[in-house]
Amino acid sequence: MKAIALIAHDRMKEKMLDFVKTNQGILKDYQLIATATTGKLIKDNTALEVHCFLSGPIGGDMQIGAQIASEQVSMVVFLRDPLTAQPHEPDITALLRVCDVHNIPVATNLAGANIFLQALVK
Repeated sequence: MKAIALIAHDRMKEKMLDFVKTNQGILKDYQLIATATTGKLIKDNTALEVHCFLSGPIGGDMQIGAQIASEQVSMVVFLRDPLTAQPHEPDITALLRVCDVHNIPVATNLAGANIFLQALVK
């Protein structure tokens, strides 16, 4: 089974948690992977299993990118904070690029995440 990757910048983590709680019935049927802080938040607040990689700024984005390149990921939900500069922007760009190279849907906001998730289960 391919994974769904869940990543959220600090100011977007509560929105990610709301998304996961709302869609817990769907997400329970998938392998979930996440960067460290996002994954811990999900694990601590739901009954879902989440494999956590490193924090994004210290390599977690790249670890998830490697999973994408290895064709282990079906979809990425990456709730980015568009109003805050990110010091690890090159890593973020690389993650988005690998999604494009491998034709993996990546949602950077909740509207896209909900549409992609519904399409995945059909």
